[in-house]
Amino acid sequence: MTDDARIVMRAHGLGYRLATEDRWVLDGVSLELAHGDLCAVLGPNGVGKSTLLRMLAGAQPPSAGEVEHLGRVGYVPQAVHPALPLSALEMVLLGRAGGISLLGAPRRRDYDAALAALARVEATHLAKRPFPALSGGERQLVLMARALAAEADILILDEPTAALDWHNQALLMGVLAELAADGITVLVSTHAPQHALDFASHVLLIFDGSRHGFGPPAQVMDEAALSALYRLPVCRVPLAAVAGGMAAIPVFRPPTREADHP
Repeated sequence: MTDDARIVMRAHGLGYRLATEDRWVLDGVSLELAHGDLCAVLGPNGVGKSTLLRMLAGAQPPSAGEVEHLGRVGYVPQAVHPALPLSALEMVLLGRAGGISLLGAPRRRDYDAALAALARVEATHLAKRPFPALSGGERQLVLMARALAAEADILILDEPTAALDWHNQALLMGVLAELAADGITVLVSTHAPQHALDFASHVLLIFDGSRHGFGPPAQVMDEAALSALYRLPVCRVPLAAVAGGMAAIPVFRPPTREADHP
């Protein structure tokens, strides 16, 4: 059990019910995260990961249970569609809104923080480009920079690597790991189990609305659990190039039968 003095986010019995369909999307989700924890959320499409993150971020009230935060929360959704044609830099500056008065303008330190956040995700070259004109992956980098500029104590990110190539996935997950090492609590959903194996201190597996698994990746992410999660065989194999490293390998094709190759 996590030391209570270090806990910054706690969810107990969290659930969400779709009244129009009279069904529960999620039910009974509980977790505790401390300063510097990095938790990956894994689960199949449509299982309720985005709904869960919105509830944890305070962007959507739960139908059951409760969420407790100790600190400022930064939330990065899958997509943002601004009403105004903002530049990438202006989008990042929105993350500084909490420190800017209602009638005030961004100050030098706000611009410095925004530019530093863009630099940290290797996106300085996007600063002057219109946000709506960016690719999906570029938008995710800018939204990540906006969350960094907010200087939050807790970061919640909904599939931030979904539109990124491998280099930028490694970059973004590496930045999240650095933030966790600095004491920021990070919760990130992903469709790549390898992100959890390589970077996470905790993992939340959502099998369906009422079946979940939470704990350290080495304990929770065994082959049986991953195979059940993704409904196909998943193998865990050691990574020779990484001390103690493991790889999760999905088996997309069924094993070849000898009878098929006389």
